[in-house]
Parts: sequence; C-alpha cells; structure tokens
Amino acid sequence: MLDPNQMQFEHEADVVVVGAGGAGLPAAISARDHGASVLVVEANHDVGGHAILSGGRIPLGGGTSLQKQHGIEDSPDQVYLDHTQASAPVFRIAERDLVRVWADENAPTMEFLLENGVIFDPDLEPEVVNFGTVPRLFRSVVHSDSLADTIAGRPGSGYARKMEASARKKGVTFLLKHRMTRILREQQFSGRVFGIVAQHEGSEVHIRARKGLIIATGGHTSNVAFRTRLDPRLTEEYQTAGEPWTPQDASGEIAGLDVGAAFQLSGTLAAGPGPVVSKTLHIGCRWGYRNVQWVQESPMFCYAGGCGLTVKNWEDLILVNQVGRRFWNELEDTPNFINAALSNNGNLGKNGRGANGGGPIWAIFDSAAVERERWNPHPPDVDPNGWFFTADSIAGLAERIRNPYQYEPIQPEALEETVTRWNSFVDAGSDPDFKRPEPKFKIDRPPFYAAWSTPILHDSVSGLKINTKAQVVDTRGEVIPGLYCAGESAGGFALHGLPRVIVFGRIAGREAALSTP
Repeated sequence: MLDPNQMQFEHEADVVVVGAGGAGLPAAISARDHGASVLVVEANHDVGGHAILSGGRIPLGGGTSLQKQHGIEDSPDQVYLDHTQASAPVFRIAERDLVRVWADENAPTMEFLLENGVIFDPDLEPEVVNFGTVPRLFRSVVHSDSLADTIAGRPGSGYARKMEASARKKGVTFLLKHRMTRILREQQFSGRVFGIVAQHEGSEVHIRARKGLIIATGGHTSNVAFRTRLDPRLTEEYQTAGEPWTPQDASGEIAGLDVGAAFQLSGTLAAGPGPVVSKTLHIGCRWGYRNVQWVQESPMFCYAGGCGLTVKNWEDLILVNQVGRRFWNELEDTPNFINAALSNNGNLGKNGRGANGGGPIWAIFDSAAVERERWNPHPPDVDPNGWFFTADSIAGLAERIRNPYQYEPIQPEALEETVTRWNSFVDAGSDPDFKRPEPKFKIDRPPFYAAWSTPILHDSVSGLKINTKAQVVDTRGEVIPGLYCAGESAGGFALHGLPRVIVFGRIAGREAALSTP
C-alpha cells in the first residue's frame, strides 16, 4: 500500500491536471476559480495541445450571449434533443446522462470562455454542425501573426493562448517537459488516487494531488498497439493529425487502466462521428491532414519535413494501393472511400503484410497535372525522404518508391498496367472499375510522380469511462476516488471537436476543486 504521507514529493497542489490542451486548460482555470491551487503537467515544451492546431470551431448552444446577439433562440433541452435524435445515429451508443449534463453546461461554458478572454469572430457561421437544428457555431480568432506563437497559424490558437494567459494570470503553475509515467493510487485497484510520477530530463518526479488528479492527455490515435485493439485495420502506416506537434500516445488511458479504470467504447476510429479518419489533402508529405499544413515558418517544420502539395482537383490524379492498383473512385470523400482505403481489396503483397491495414496509398500523376494544379514538386513543398518520388517513366517510378511502410516494392508492370488502363478510361470517357464520372486527364507526360496520400487519423472516440462529474469509473462501476478525466482521453460521448472537450474539462476542474480529500 502506498501512503502519500510517507512519500516525498517534488511538487504538490490541490488539483493536478495532466495535459495543457483543449480539456486541460479549462480544467485548470475552473479548478482555480473554485479556490484550488492548480498544477498543470505537460509533456510538450509548450502549451496548447491538439487544440492550438484546431480550426477554433466551438459550436456551443443552449442560449449563449453570442446566439442572443444574432436573435437565435435555443435551449439546453434543444441541444440535448439534437444530440440524441434518431437521425443522429452516431450518438446511438452515447451515454444519455453525459449528453444531458453536456447540454446543460453548453451556455455556461461559452460564457466561461468569454470571461477568460477568448475572442470570437463576431459573424455567426451559418453552418449547422454536430446535428444542430439552430446555428451555434462561432470560431475563435487567430491569436497572432506569429507562427512561432501559434505553431501553425490556426484559429484554435485564439482559444489555447487566451486560456493559457488567463490560467497563468489566475495563478496556475505549468510544468512543461514533464511526461506522466504512472498514476499513484493507495493500492493498485482500491483506495484514493493522490498523484503521479513523471519523467523530466531523465529523472523521476513525484507530484501530489491533494484533492484531485485530472487526466487530459489527449487520445490514442498515435499509439498503434492501442488503436489496433479497437480497429485492427489501423496499422502503422496511418499517421495522426497534429503530429509531430502533439502525438496522441494513449498515456492517460494506459495510466488509468493500470489503476483499474474502465474503458468505454464510444465508436471505432473508422466508424465514429466526425472526421475520425480523413482523406488527406496535402500530399507528398508524411502528415497531410487537411486542416493543418506545416509551412517553413512554423517552428515544427524541421520535424514535419514538407508542406505537401494541396490538392485542388482530384481529377488530376489517381490513387493506388501498396501493390500499385486503384481501389476506389478518387473523387469520393465519404466513409465508403475511407473503408476502401483501410482494406486490401484482395491486393496483398507476396509476404501478406498489411493483412489488417490497407497499406500505403500513393497519388500518381504527371507533369501536366503539376501544371494544372500549379504545384512545386520540390522541397520544401514535398518531402523526398520516403514520401515523394519522381521518374521519367512509370516503371522507373514504381522502382523508386521506398517508404518505411511500403514493405514490398510496387512491381513496375503492375503500375504500368494500372496507368495504361486508366488512360484507356479517359479515351472511353468512363470508368468501369469504380464509376468515376467522365475521367478527364491521362497520365502520359513525363516526368511522373508518386506522392504519399495515406489517410490521416484524427479523433479518439473512446476512452476512460466517466460519470457526469467527470469522475473516472472502474470496472465494477464504482468511482475511483480522486481521479477525473476529460477530453479525448474520456469515453462515453463520441462528439467531435472542442465542445465536448471544453465542457467536460470545465466540469472536471470544478468537481475536483470542490471534492473532499
């Protein structure tokens, strides 16, 4: 048995938050607002997490002051109904009590953001998202023009940096470059959680949480072993949105499971709500997520390796799998496309690798496509270190494709046959293989190119089981004293984006601060 009174701690606070991102920042501020001393432990060298790279889209409703400024009538009941209606099947396994408390906390959370300095674009976006019946979507304003400050120049920086500034002003302490390795509980599966062990510059650091520990470490999409237990198709070739800035390493989920937490399946990564698996948009680089482009001015570009070629028109290329064959209509951007990409379509390599995942996907195009798209097929726009290739012939292109996840070379004759067949479809004006309407452009003008176009993973839609107070629940359905969770580390309600993350972060901070040790 561990006795916190017999241990030595390098740091301690009433509430310790692990993770300084979308959920951790509101958790820290909320706990501080309710009188607790707060310490935030962050593995990265800076604050912001996944949220700082987001689009800053925060559709919170229920009758917010921003909605009222636009004459929009809304209520918590309507928010709840919108997210439990039969026409929203992605929420069919959501825990209704979590949806209910989330709906009730929508409007107060928006006011909380405004009170803590988050600035929103005054124009209401007309798009109705997340199964809303009335407009609720406002977007935070980009924090600054400095990519060094915003990391990628995204509107989410307006949320993350303003919340960070408010937290620091209110007395929250941040410990950066501290990576949690385990949760401290009196006994492994019983007793109270009272802190964590973290790694910092090669040393173990013991940190005590007198009232509550909040797990807000993000999701698990970067952890191949973890994610393939949920969906065996999501093998190592699939990269994760936000990397190399914020790997979603499952550290919070694993630490919680180690002390008895239950895991709540809210949907598989390939079948949950929101863009959990995304068709890439920036091809020819490792991390081509559509809403984040790593440009040279970003402090992360030296790790990202390339900006990527932004596809304006998918008519300009074909997509082939790991054996050089087309597998679907390239113009489609639906779950049908994603599921086709995640499967092998009967095309296995000789050694059977990729039997669960679909393997690498390559965009194949020619110099005429480069001209139409106005691409620069050279660094820094592409990364030739395994993610972009060029040759004067299709056979030569196949021979040059080498990548850590391309376990066998594409056979030159296979890629030649694919391109020849495609060109015949252009001549005929139809695609009998995958029904792509009116194929427009041949691939016949050298040089020829192959660009990494494998789908990107985004959300984690499952996580540690929590109750309406964001307390973590164990495998017997009992609350683990002193342990809370919010954000993508938490399961039960698979809602994409910042609204769920922020609301439950605020709840977790409040409840931890008000708890009795």
